[in-house]
Amino acid sequence: MTSSGATTEPRESGTQRDGQHDFDFAIGRWKFHLRRLKRPLTGSTEWVEFDGESEARPIWGGRANLDTVRVESAETGEVIEGLTLRLYNTETREWSLYWANATNGILSLPPTVGSFAADGRGEFYDREELEGRPILVRYAWSEITPTSAHFEQAFSPDDGVTWETNWITDQTRVTN
Repeated sequence: MTSSGATTEPRESGTQRDGQHDFDFAIGRWKFHLRRLKRPLTGSTEWVEFDGESEARPIWGGRANLDTVRVESAETGEVIEGLTLRLYNTETREWSLYWANATNGILSLPPTVGSFAADGRGEFYDREELEGRPILVRYAWSEITPTSAHFEQAFSPDDGVTWETNWITDQTRVTN
């Protein structure tokens, strides 16, 4: 448990790696393809697809960044517009990720906290409520290359015993 209450994976013994540049890959413009589960943790298997773009820019010499996103579903017309603020804590060597949806203009709390492993996979956790019941939330970054990245969000109603993925984003770098 971190001081924010988020659960993170155990760290390897020995020297901790400096992860303050782990999100450097995200800097720039991206095309997004997003699949979102309509009703998480209900047994639903109905997904909505979205397409759009994002742009991330560094702050504080790379120890933070701001990522804006706008996607729209051709099927439903729904638009998701928001931003992610990512802050690196040099003391804990962890990132805190804050999401804000343009619909309500509120920065989500608690932050989703975690780090990248040496193999390049990033995992970030927090505890939230979904329709009045406590859940564990996991963000996972993987398959990161100079021109692509994969992101998934999953919820666990049983403290991490089982997970249901409810948000999948595949990103492709926009080159000018």
